[in-house]
Amino acid sequence: MRRAVLLVDHGSRRNEANVVLEELAARLRARLPDRIVAFAHMDLAEPTVAQAIAACVAEGATEIVVHPYFLTPGSHSTVDIPRLAQAALVGHPQVTLRMTPSLGVHEKIVEVVLERVLEAETTHP
Repeated sequence: MRRAVLLVDHGSRRNEANVVLEELAARLRARLPDRIVAFAHMDLAEPTVAQAIAACVAEGATEIVVHPYFLTPGSHSTVDIPRLAQAALVGHPQVTLRMTPSLGVHEKIVEVVLERVLEAETTHP
């Protein structure tokens, strides 16, 4: 079994925003060297979900875990991204698709927010 992880965000017209997901994927790839790690944008930028899933399948993925890189369980993370991922796998019945929940409220997210707040309080405007 060859596993893949696919990070999906909304996508932006601003390249600076899209590069964030690419950097996150690179960092995750370093921690998961035995897995294919890819990224995609739901809208406005490439690679699309379909393009990224096709690339994972071309690399031999038989299981793809899709992580919607969203804070809340809104329509994009619970409906749109799963729909796009399922549609991209039509014709690939050998590939299993798994979805993670959005980031949500997690103690590590709280830690990051706290860190950012404290940084802002200690920097000069």
